[in-house]
Amino acid sequence: MKSNYHLWLLAGISVLVVIAAMILPPTAQPAEYHRFADQRSFFGIPNFNDVISNLAFLFSGGAGLVFLWRIHGDPTQTAFQDRKESWPYWVLFLSITSVAFGSIHYHWTPDIDHLLWDRLPIVIAITALLSATLVERLSRTTGLWALPLLVVLAVLSVLYWYWTEQQGAGNLNFYIVMQFYSILLIVWISLRFPSRYTHGNGIYQIIALYAVAKAFEILDVQIFAWTNGWISGHTLKHLIAAYAAYWIVQVLRKRGLVGANERSTVH
Repeated sequence: MKSNYHLWLLAGISVLVVIAAMILPPTAQPAEYHRFADQRSFFGIPNFNDVISNLAFLFSGGAGLVFLWRIHGDPTQTAFQDRKESWPYWVLFLSITSVAFGSIHYHWTPDIDHLLWDRLPIVIAITALLSATLVERLSRTTGLWALPLLVVLAVLSVLYWYWTEQQGAGNLNFYIVMQFYSILLIVWISLRFPSRYTHGNGIYQIIALYAVAKAFEILDVQIFAWTNGWISGHTLKHLIAAYAAYWIVQVLRKRGLVGANERSTVH
């Protein structure tokens, strides 16, 4: 009953957030967004560091997919009480792997059209992590049922932004909701409800790393200047965000089901 109450509460708040996104003034994509600090080319590759650093996502996503494949059918695995609980992680790691290709595509030629393919896998990955959080902390059934809905909403938020850009009046409101409100929900649910698995506190390190990555993205030019042109904030953003994704793999490798006598103390 308590879980049902909180699920309805989350649903109600989420509806209000969506309504706010609808009625608030549209948030446009800044024109200078595509002008990154490090625009050096090496070996014929434009924006070399921002392009090549995306290979870190390929490593992290690939590591997650290999892990899921290895434990598939393994009766001794402890990462998932029910095999169905791995579904959000399949979506998550497939999306992280896709981020490598989408972001390389974008940074090779930074513009609105290429940015579409960068943002799609990012927001899908975040909503998949939200689904996994619901599964492990609130309700397995609800979390798995929400997975396809969240993915569809994530895709629609990016397509809507892109469509508004084509109309000459870009609106990021729904994309912002799907990315950052999803992260807020992950944090709130994690603080409020213990995980059924050990090492549940790993979610805080993952979110903290992503927050640091976003801060470095904002400080792109400043970091490039502070390091005397050695590395930019956006390149560091890629590396730190990819490391956050790899941290998820590490948590899954180590975790197991929390015993009845431990659940009150392990989060």
